[in-house]
Amino acid sequence: MTLAVVRTRAIDGLDAPAVLVEVHLANGLPSFTLVGLADTEVKEARERVRAALAHSGLGFPNNKRITVNLAPAELPKESGRFDLPIALGILAAAGQIDLQALDRFEFAGELSLAGELRPVRGALALALAVRGEGSKRALVLPAASACEAALAEGVDVRTAAHLLDVVAALQAGDAARPLATACARPAPAAPACLDLRDVRGQAGAKRALEIAAAGHHSLLLVGPPGTGKSMLAQRLPGLLPPMQDPEALAAAAIASLARGFDPSQWMVRPFRAPHHSATSAALVGGGSPPRPGEISLAHAGILFLDEMPEMPRMALEALREPLETGRITISRAAQQATFPARFLLIGAMNPCPCGYLGAFAATGRNCRCTPDAVQRYQGRLSGPLLDRIDIQVEVPAIQPTALMAAADGEASAVIAARVAAARQRQWDRQGSSNAEMPVADLERHCALDASGRELLQRAAQRLGWSGRGLHRVQKLARTIADLEGSGAIRSAHIAEAMQWRRALPQA
Repeated sequence: MTLAVVRTRAIDGLDAPAVLVEVHLANGLPSFTLVGLADTEVKEARERVRAALAHSGLGFPNNKRITVNLAPAELPKESGRFDLPIALGILAAAGQIDLQALDRFEFAGELSLAGELRPVRGALALALAVRGEGSKRALVLPAASACEAALAEGVDVRTAAHLLDVVAALQAGDAARPLATACARPAPAAPACLDLRDVRGQAGAKRALEIAAAGHHSLLLVGPPGTGKSMLAQRLPGLLPPMQDPEALAAAAIASLARGFDPSQWMVRPFRAPHHSATSAALVGGGSPPRPGEISLAHAGILFLDEMPEMPRMALEALREPLETGRITISRAAQQATFPARFLLIGAMNPCPCGYLGAFAATGRNCRCTPDAVQRYQGRLSGPLLDRIDIQVEVPAIQPTALMAAADGEASAVIAARVAAARQRQWDRQGSSNAEMPVADLERHCALDASGRELLQRAAQRLGWSGRGLHRVQKLARTIADLEGSGAIRSAHIAEAMQWRRALPQA
């Protein structure tokens, strides 16, 4: 037999389309040709495969003309995951392993020069693609990647540490030795969450965090330096409800594409806090092929942006699309990829460049900024971006006596119980959080009585809210009502929601 076909998969965004590795051996001048829109990493497989076969004691057809085709030809292929299927295809074409046994498996793995299998990026995405297609083939992966792929239940994931382990499993008849099954899905990890009681005072900001967690509303904290903005943001994960299986799998698959997923973090919501010098490519993602950025790595979790006005304007404006749609599309000349990006945005900023605008009573420090400087500083957050942030709350400076007092307020566990109950009401009612509710469902799920409608209309006209802002206040009021267990939105809920959408302090 001079032709062998091995099944594997490429990575295209979060998808993993099927790829056939076709290996043909022919007489003629010895050569090793690899075709099928392969990038540099894949083309280098020729040398890795040759050395791995030699060091493993397996025959390499040096006197043959070897042609390897990665089909379909128009799909870009990258990374070293094709090393193992190429090596197996050569062995099968040369008659050293059973060709029929190959059809029972899909393979992915990078080879060392000694034949050891090294982990591959995107193992969970490969397993999810196998499950999505309903394939009955087993997925063979390196041992370091198999536990990650085992998170996709219903997929037969096998593990191997060396090329010889895979070859032994593909021998004909009784000579075959089965591959080991990957480890089972780990139990959900218990996240190490900080307690909200550690923050002294700031009752208003704590209430804003509770509403943001209950309805998945974006939040902007504005206040002088050292008032607890970062502490508040770091304690938000302890208020969020447990992850659901689909969003946990999506978050793990994205992490697998970027840097590899740690199974010990299974069911733990991501908390991403990029530095304020991060570029738009770092936030959105990029490269060729496109890789996910911070906003996708924060999917189903929290994206905390400290010192927001100090971030590049293009990076901030890149947040507008995912805040609306929950996904981001990265387009390049030769390839396009769409990644989920449904995160909870928490921003923090000072009210002015020096940071002490309006804080003299508590800090004894006067603001040194001119009105023009304050306006320019606050103007770094554009109107369209601010319009997409549901809650804008002031975090004032606290007197030293309050800072030295005993801890006050409720523990995170108590608030988290209320948040979970409110979030469950939303899922039972409309199948999503309030912040993600479609505009078409507002009239049905956020209906207002006559007094509430009049109050909201007067406020929108006087404050100059956009249509988006008006709808977001309605959703906030719905969340406040859900926290109280109220089926109807009352005027008190609307009044509180209006207070959470106030403008930045002015000089």
